[in-house]
Parts: sequence; structure tokens; C-alpha cells
Amino acid sequence: MITVLIADDQQVVRQGFELFLTDHPRIEVVGHAASGTEALEQVRLLQPDVVLMDIRMPHGDGLTATREVLNEFPKTRVIVVTTFDLDEYVFGALDLGAVGFLLKDTNPDDLVDAVIAAADGGSVLSPKLTRRMVAEFARRKPPAAEVPDHGLSVREMEVVQLLSSGLGNGEVADAMKLELSTVKSHIGNICRKLNVRTRVQIVIWAYRNNMVRDTRVR
Repeated sequence: MITVLIADDQQVVRQGFELFLTDHPRIEVVGHAASGTEALEQVRLLQPDVVLMDIRMPHGDGLTATREVLNEFPKTRVIVVTTFDLDEYVFGALDLGAVGFLLKDTNPDDLVDAVIAAADGGSVLSPKLTRRMVAEFARRKPPAAEVPDHGLSVREMEVVQLLSSGLGNGEVADAMKLELSTVKSHIGNICRKLNVRTRVQIVIWAYRNNMVRDTRVR
């Protein structure tokens, strides 16, 4: 079972998400929270696999809660939830290690798919949206002047470039003529070497450090 905590200050949103999620046999909603502070308390108590974290909440915002949750429970998968596409706070949440984001009007099937993908180690962002968001993130924060000492192999740098161009894991495997499992292994090694949690953070790292050959948004 995939255990889920829903953190949102609107009761109707919490109840609606729970209704959609509990329809799936793999998913169990184990708790609710109405603020960032309560979300952290519930994560400590329940240790869910996935947290749906509203960004804009009173009494402890979702960004602060995401930071604290991931610092204490780095294996927890946080999906940020927002009313606005490309919400200002989403960039910060992704940089902290959230695996992706959803809009509150996401349809039920996509909500369920997102929770399962997050629990299974995936990122809840389409490759196209990943590129769009990270390119915007890069414009807001100038890249480093010098190439960092990253320790990545030539093969791993090729994976970084392909991820940064907006390709999904399967497309990276096709482009490199590798098995999907091999690509996932490369991504895991890259995360360890860069000390990041998600493929989104890999792409953010690449943009920040001027490692992307072509930064045009497609």
C-alpha cells in the first residue's frame, strides 16, 4: 500500500482528494493536515510514503513544511499542490526536493497516477513542463561562473544533458540505446554524486552551473 498524507487548509480539497485516492486499491490516505506546522507533526507521527502539500497555507506555509519534512524524512515523496500554474513558490519547493507539482483542478486519474509515480520513485512533471519550469528557474538565478567539480562520468553527463533538454527516462534510454533500468541506475548515481534527491534537481543543477548546451524552451 502507498500511504498518503493530504495537507491543505481547505477541507473540501482534502476530502475531495481523499475520495479520489481511496478508490485505488494501492492507496491509503492515512491523515490530513490544515497547515504546514500540522503537516510536519503528522509526517512525524504517520511517516507516509507521499505527502500532497498545499503551498499557501496559514500557520506554517507549505514551502517551509516541505523543507522540514525532507530534512527529517528524506525518503518521503512530496508533491506540491497549487491553484496557479507556475506558482512562485513551486520553484522553491522543487529546489528543496519536491518530486513535482499538481494543480488543484487536476483530474482524478492524473491525481492517482501522480501519487503512484511519486511512490515508485518518479517525478510528477512532464518532461516538457520540467524544461519550461527549470528554464524559468534558471533565468531567475544566474548560473555559476565556473564549472563545478561534479565527479560525473561522460555517460552520466550525457544523461544530464538529455534530461535538461526535456526528455523523459524512456526517451533518454532510446536516445542512448540503453535499457530503461540502466538509465534509472545512471540517474540514481547522478543524484548521489550531486547530493540531490530528484531528477528535477539534477536539471536545476545543470542550469545553475551553466552545464546545458541549449537553454531554449521548446
